[in-house]
Amino acid sequence: MGALPLLLLSGALFLYGRVEAQSSIDTLKQAALSWVGPLPCNPWDCSCAFTNQRSCCCAANDMFTLEDNTFQRIKTLWSSVDALNSRVKALIGRSKVAFKATMSTSLGVAVSGSPYPCFGPFSTNVPIPFSDVKLNTGNGYNPSMGVFTAQTPGVYVFSFTTYSAVNDADRLYYKVQLMKNGVMGVSVWENNRDDAEDSATQVVVLEMLQGDQVYLELMSGRTLCKRLDYNIFTGYILYPYSDY
Repeated sequence: MGALPLLLLSGALFLYGRVEAQSSIDTLKQAALSWVGPLPCNPWDCSCAFTNQRSCCCAANDMFTLEDNTFQRIKTLWSSVDALNSRVKALIGRSKVAFKATMSTSLGVAVSGSPYPCFGPFSTNVPIPFSDVKLNTGNGYNPSMGVFTAQTPGVYVFSFTTYSAVNDADRLYYKVQLMKNGVMGVSVWENNRDDAEDSATQVVVLEMLQGDQVYLELMSGRTLCKRLDYNIFTGYILYPYSDY
């Protein structure tokens, strides 16, 4: 059946009553189903054209394509969100690094010329074992050695307070320095007869790679006396490197 008769038949539907119109629709449907040769649309789409909206035949394939594309995009987006969520959790876990430790009073021993227990003097530089651990999130700090080892690369903040006391007539004589991988970073020191006791605090920001170590050492010949628990060593990660 040609295109022109179909158009004429469609236009004639407006001239007939309900019975005649239904008969014409059936005739049109049968004509479409008896089409010989390749169809301009899929069989389902052709049936849709007669039983539903006229535009369904033209829009069905586009709708299916849009549905498939939308599904693939949602799937890709979900994978990206899931990967981002895992990365955020990893970064949050890596950023939980902090420690605080003090010297134990048991480290003090009697020293000639001092009425107080002292740590030192030694004939060489000695790492200070801050063995009383108050906080060790991430377990990066080793209390037996007094050494912090970075497990996560990033930027860290370290601080330490050094305290010592002597008799009024004696000399206050100490020097404590922060070491990173065996190289001095910062230090505090006292060498005078004006103070019977004194303390000093130092804060430093350091870039740390995985495996880098930080510790405090007492310089040779110096002493820390009396309230050894006033000596404090702390550190925490300021932010981790996300590209490691």
